[in-house]
Amino acid sequence: MCQEMFTDLFPVLLKLDEIMAEETKKGGCSCGGKLHRACYPRKPRGAPLEVAADEAYQQRLSFCCDREGCRRRTTPPSVLFLGRKVYLGAVVVVASVLRQGPTPARLEQLRHLLGVSARTVKRWREWWVSSFARSDFWKASRGLLRFPLEERRLPMSLLELFQAKEVDQKLGLLLRFISPLTTVSAQSS
Repeated sequence: MCQEMFTDLFPVLLKLDEIMAEETKKGGCSCGGKLHRACYPRKPRGAPLEVAADEAYQQRLSFCCDREGCRRRTTPPSVLFLGRKVYLGAVVVVASVLRQGPTPARLEQLRHLLGVSARTVKRWREWWVSSFARSDFWKASRGLLRFPLEERRLPMSLLELFQAKEVDQKLGLLLRFISPLTTVSAQSS
């Protein structure tokens, strides 16, 4: 089930990344210069083989200013990649949610399906309840929510917040919500 959900979800996430990248490009550089495509390679760990083999998923969309003396890189938010994490954002969220009810069998399933070790999943859970929960992004965002969330249950409590019929739709909404974290300026805590 998890593998099929990812196969259907990744094309949607890629399209969202492309839309956000186009919005960023239209905004131009802060110096007034024009932005040109300057993507950099990424390895889409945790993705199904057909996704990982597709070149579209092997790059992080980014831009570089065309003005001499500036050449500043501008990287738009992403729903595919969660900051500098090696695994795809959807994998980090799903594995962290599944870890909230940890059983040896569930951890073994994660390892088999996504190639994620139990130690890595534990590190992700710690990131959600410590680094994420203390981030400037979360401090500003949680005040906008209708109801307070249980931070010790992140990301599950955040996933439950989104109103959608299917889990993959909820996951897409969550990834769009946290996409500002995927740029350097939002990662301070």
